[in-house]
Amino acid sequence: MAAENLNTEVAIETANKVIQNHTKLQEQNKFQEIKQLGDRPVAPEELSSHVTSDNKIVKSASESQIPKSSGEKHSLQRHQSVPQQTSAAVVNKLADQALMNTAGLSEREAFRLEKFKQLLAGPNTDLDELRKISWSGIPKPVRSITWKILSGYLPANVERREGTLKRKQKEYFAFIEQYYNSRNDETNQSTYRQIQIDIPRMSPETLILQPVVTEIFERILFIWAIRHPASGYVQGINDLVTPFFVVFISDYVAEEEEVENVDVSSLPEEVLRNIEADSYWCMSKLLDGIQDNYTFAQPGIQMKVKMLEELVSRIDEHVHRHLHQYEVEYLQFAFRWMNNLLMREVPLRCTIRLWDTYQSEPEGFSHFHLYVCAAFLVRWRKEILEEKDFHGLLILLQNLPTAHWGNEDISVLLAEAYRLKFAFADAPNHYKK
Repeated sequence: MAAENLNTEVAIETANKVIQNHTKLQEQNKFQEIKQLGDRPVAPEELSSHVTSDNKIVKSASESQIPKSSGEKHSLQRHQSVPQQTSAAVVNKLADQALMNTAGLSEREAFRLEKFKQLLAGPNTDLDELRKISWSGIPKPVRSITWKILSGYLPANVERREGTLKRKQKEYFAFIEQYYNSRNDETNQSTYRQIQIDIPRMSPETLILQPVVTEIFERILFIWAIRHPASGYVQGINDLVTPFFVVFISDYVAEEEEVENVDVSSLPEEVLRNIEADSYWCMSKLLDGIQDNYTFAQPGIQMKVKMLEELVSRIDEHVHRHLHQYEVEYLQFAFRWMNNLLMREVPLRCTIRLWDTYQSEPEGFSHFHLYVCAAFLVRWRKEILEEKDFHGLLILLQNLPTAHWGNEDISVLLAEAYRLKFAFADAPNHYKK
């Protein structure tokens, strides 16, 4: 988005409306729950908006992710293969099932799901439109295929998707045949050992520690490391598999069941093989855009932390000076924010919602993530300023109270990050590169 075409005042005003509309929507939802009123149509003026590169206002920035449907719950689905699952017919079926159980959905939410359905089932998915409606959250029934398309793993052409999946899945397991037996060789032993150490520390532990899941993650991470010798395996990469794996496996989990409580070994072997291959390729696509985060000395992260410091000094000088006064270095808390993309700072459900937007935003996992981190830090302004010593500040910043966070919290964080991005878009020197 070209800075010279941007009216900063309009951008700030628009993003402020995003946050205000989020608050109003949250209050309306609470009021409706109390009064037990039915859903009503949402007036156009109540929908939030944000600015595109050509200064048009588009509706998306504050629409919440669709909540789980009430009514009849789906039992564990056992499809024969992922290629079948991602065909247009199955997309229609998934969306139709969701629409049949919309007792808990508002008209607006049901309309959004129908729009996703139409976009995904068309002969050629309009990627710009898909990104636009995905920015504000992707409904669970269509999140898996939408992520695969937005990541660049699946093509926009619906007829090519099944062939692409089969080809890429076959290619991944050819890598397994070629490389995986070398994991205990002297040159690769330390890499494989580190992967084995890191996996049990991942979240959600109850899912990761299932033997079949551990084996899947070991293969994905080892193959990626072998095929990317410029960086190899670096701690932090392991966390980036989890959101993809959880989203893809959710297609086979009953609506009322938490993913981490699922006995993964009960799923058909072919389904697990396909999920493993899809998770590998989507993680690889993500890492292609941020690989300098994980090369020697991790220069990408070092640079982003410095950029965050410069940005915060202009956003909230009081917070910046307070951290400096008590000798808290940004690298001491923000390195992890960049290395793990905030996955250790917010619950997994929030990471998944965050990634809906990251995958629909240009350079979402790198450039936009910087503004999310800035908004995240300033979000705790009051708590930061109340701490009056180094240890108190560091403990706070490394253990921020986000366990209760949900979609609304992430949506407001994203809206604020969006506002910051455009507030500084006309001032590209607001941080030093």
